Amino acid sequence: MLLEADTLTYDNDAGAVTAAGNVRIDYNGIRLVAQRVTFYRESKRLVAYGNVQMVDRDGNKSFAEEIDVTDNLRTGFVNALRIETTDKTYFASESAEQRSEDVTRFNNGVYTACEPCEENPEKPPLWRIRSTTIIWNKKRKTIYFVRPTMELFGLPIAFFPAFEIPDHTVKRKSGFLFPNFRWSSTLGFGASVPYYWALSPTYDLTTTLSGYTRQGFLGEAEWRQRFNSGQYSIKVAGIYQLQPSLFSAGTVDAAQRLRGMIGTKGQFQINPRWTFGWDILVQSDKNFAATYGIAGFNDSVKRDQIYLTGLNKRNYFDMRVMRFQVQESALVGSNEVQPWVLPLIDYSYTPDRAVAGGELNIDVNIQSLRRGALSTTPTAPVRAGVIDTNIPGVQGWAKRLTAEAEWKRNLITPGGFVVTPILHARGDAIFQNLSAATNTAIAGLTADGTPLASDIRSTYFRYMATAGLEVRWPFVFASENSSHVVEPVAQIFARPSEPFATTVGIANEDAQSMVFDASTLFERDKFSGYDRIEGGVRANVGLRYSGIVANGWTASAILGQSFHLAGINSFGAPDLVNAGAFSGLETSRSDYVGMLGVASPNGTSASVSARVDETTYDLRRIDVKAGGSVGQVAVSGTYSFIQAQPLYGFSANRHQLTTSASAKVHEFWSVFGSATYDFVANKLLNNSIGFAYDDECFRFVFSASQSRSSTSSAVSTSVGLQLSFRTLGDLNPGAFSLR
Repeated sequence: MLLEADTLTYDNDAGAVTAAGNVRIDYNGIRLVAQRVTFYRESKRLVAYGNVQMVDRDGNKSFAEEIDVTDNLRTGFVNALRIETTDKTYFASESAEQRSEDVTRFNNGVYTACEPCEENPEKPPLWRIRSTTIIWNKKRKTIYFVRPTMELFGLPIAFFPAFEIPDHTVKRKSGFLFPNFRWSSTLGFGASVPYYWALSPTYDLTTTLSGYTRQGFLGEAEWRQRFNSGQYSIKVAGIYQLQPSLFSAGTVDAAQRLRGMIGTKGQFQINPRWTFGWDILVQSDKNFAATYGIAGFNDSVKRDQIYLTGLNKRNYFDMRVMRFQVQESALVGSNEVQPWVLPLIDYSYTPDRAVAGGELNIDVNIQSLRRGALSTTPTAPVRAGVIDTNIPGVQGWAKRLTAEAEWKRNLITPGGFVVTPILHARGDAIFQNLSAATNTAIAGLTADGTPLASDIRSTYFRYMATAGLEVRWPFVFASENSSHVVEPVAQIFARPSEPFATTVGIANEDAQSMVFDASTLFERDKFSGYDRIEGGVRANVGLRYSGIVANGWTASAILGQSFHLAGINSFGAPDLVNAGAFSGLETSRSDYVGMLGVASPNGTSASVSARVDETTYDLRRIDVKAGGSVGQVAVSGTYSFIQAQPLYGFSANRHQLTTSASAKVHEFWSVFGSATYDFVANKLLNNSIGFAYDDECFRFVFSASQSRSSTSSAVSTSVGLQLSFRTLGDLNPGAFSLR
């Protein structure tokens, strides 16, 4: 024992030794500081007085005016005790007993994870647990409360006979988690009680029992296991529905009583280059996980997949087997026309060294799809040459192997021109085994009532060779406070017409999305996937600008147009989904496209992207985005106008404004909200508002939202509430929906 003090007094008659003045005792890793300490040799007890502070081996601090302990500082009694742990959790009690080095009993105690107010230490913390008895067992690493009362803002909000929580040293411990609650008209009121089983440092189990007043009990179990190279999880859930008739008639929810699912996810790092993983859901029907909100598996469109990915420097490999599940209530709907992808392979190789002074890139794509049902969508015949019925999904097998290579090299001329020759070669092998219904649908396609030429085969071979040249002439304007680059750009790509461009027969699965804007103006092939090939001679011309000023503001802009010079225009050619129609590229002169963006150093930014008709100058599409923050206020907004595209299923203009904002109104308080307005329907589609409190020990979030259909007057209102207490866990009363 090491003792430091200003004075040391021996009282032989009383058998006591008293140390006074700035007393400090260090013994076996425990430190005690006080104004006066008396040691009674016969009873072997220490009594410390005046601003007593004791720090145990773990760094936890105890404060009191008087402490009576044994000479080894391990057991004792104290009045008016306060304890601050290393994790900033706090105990206080009228009296306490240290029964051993590991067990402390607090009488009429208080526990909280909120730091005391510096200006007013007597002010109640934001939340605390007041209990007649609190037992802190450091060996078991638990805190046990007898007849506790939960207080929030100094007011009691919940009473319990007893409960136990892990102490601040525990990251994982078996026990009940906070319950969750929800309500809906079909399920009724529901309460979920999870129990966590900490079985091992590397694996655990969570079981949850949920009770619904209208449908009965739902059981869930999730197993998780972690290895050095990765982790996996398995979740199962099931219910026997008491009243399936409460769901809408003719839906999968109402079709059966016994429902369930099994889902699993995993990812493993085979080595620094290769990763293997999966995400799979198997359920009794296509909407069980969504109806009961099974976490991790309740997406409206769930992608099941098994994948293998490799990454090495500039080379990339990805292989996936996939299936898309549309979780919907309709007995027959979108889910039935979703394909199996067996498999999808992408490979990209770029040599480290230059090839002929330039960069060579080789890409391989393999796609094999199987669909069990034919998907067709009638469209309005709004322009000659476009197909009257879309076939977005063929029934049967559709397989394709694509290999392509591109070489390009930058050359700088004495006059400052940047000349980039581009060479590209591609070959496709396509194998199709389509159903008779699909072949009949393709053969019967018409455009404005005129039959289209079809070429339906089981095997197709396509080739494309491209020679291109890009010329840029950058001008740099620099001053002491700014730098600007203006760059005229011209491209030309010479290639034959797209094979099979004048007939229909080849499935289009991955090139259905067609958006022509400033970001795709200078692309060699403007289709979004491999199922289509851009053919013919095309020139792209435009102007690029980028600039920066001394205060950190940056700006960028693109303006340009594309010209089809010779051959068949792929964007005006027939296609099973009318890809390219109304894209702005289907004529010899494309629409004008442009983009302007500015950004500040503090994160404020704004951009506008537009497409304008090349002859009438009508606005075809515009997207405006802006966002930023000033002080404690952050706002963002998106405005979009897209002209009607009946062939893509949009018979009317789309014209919407979406805004969101948040503001920190106090050190811990914030408010937030968002809204989406449809100018065509002249109504709010979505709006939400909420507020939150967030400090070091407590988080509270309240939100309310409304959603409306653009075609009906129905309004759906949802209210959500979330409470999070540090060291205790999250309390999620859930979302309550009102219609």
